[in-house]
Amino acid sequence: MAGLGGHDGRERRWRGTAELESRNRPPRSLLVALVLASITLVTLDVSGGGSSPLEPARRAVGEAFGPAESAAAAAVRPFTAVPDWFRSKDDLSDRVRALEASNAELRGQVELAGFDRNRLEQYDGLTSAAEDLGSALVPARVVAIGPRQSQSFTVTIDAGSEAGVGPDMTVVNNDGLVGRVLRVTRGTATVLLVIDPDSTVGGRVGSSMEIGFVTGSGSLDQDAGLDLRLVDDTTVPARDDTVVTWGSDTGPYAPGVPIGTITEVYSSVREATQRAVVKPFVDFSALDVVGVMVPSGTESDRAVVEADGSLR
Repeated sequence: MAGLGGHDGRERRWRGTAELESRNRPPRSLLVALVLASITLVTLDVSGGGSSPLEPARRAVGEAFGPAESAAAAAVRPFTAVPDWFRSKDDLSDRVRALEASNAELRGQVELAGFDRNRLEQYDGLTSAAEDLGSALVPARVVAIGPRQSQSFTVTIDAGSEAGVGPDMTVVNNDGLVGRVLRVTRGTATVLLVIDPDSTVGGRVGSSMEIGFVTGSGSLDQDAGLDLRLVDDTTVPARDDTVVTWGSDTGPYAPGVPIGTITEVYSSVREATQRAVVKPFVDFSALDVVGVMVPSGTESDRAVVEADGSLR
């Protein structure tokens, strides 16, 4: 039975895991010593400042591990910089798109600068025209030209009955007489130009006050001119004289509107008449802003230039 207790006859006893772990732990006194040493080193380092006794050791460690840290940082930098690269690339793309949009807007402004300047000058010219003519004007823009196959010279303007425009009203621009209103809708009106062959306007020669009739030539070219025939066949109009309308306030043409300048005078011995060519002040090939002469105080869906040049 003794063999059951072991070779030496003593009973073997197994020790628990707690006892084994306690053997592997460092002595408590060692831990206390390490803590005290750490506190001492920190105190000496803080109180010593730049002359700390640990400074030589710190310098030696920096010189030993500094190159290795620099090499490691250089090796890792390309990988750590990838997210920043993507973010910077996206930011750069956004800035490029913003600059392209800004440049496109500036180019558009530059390209339209002349157009806007000319249109503003024409609107300003209507103010002066209203003062010179002593009549209120409804501003409008030419939006269409009549078809050539109709054999008539007409334009469509963007002002109609709601703007106070009606048939047989005089149409001018900042240069002179444009024509008269033929028909209107609520938002548009058709204007017969004075260059139309069927257009006849009563004209008065400025220097002699002689009256006659001005007929359209059927051409947009200013040099083609208008045809003027005076009522008094014996009167010879003078070159470079100005011709204005001699209409009435109730007629299709208001009086005193400039038409053009006499450039040529022809005499017909057979017919015993005088014929003059009048170069119109208005460039009909470049019509844009016009004004319709209306009575002062006319109700309109837009601002009206009054006879004194003010806007209402």
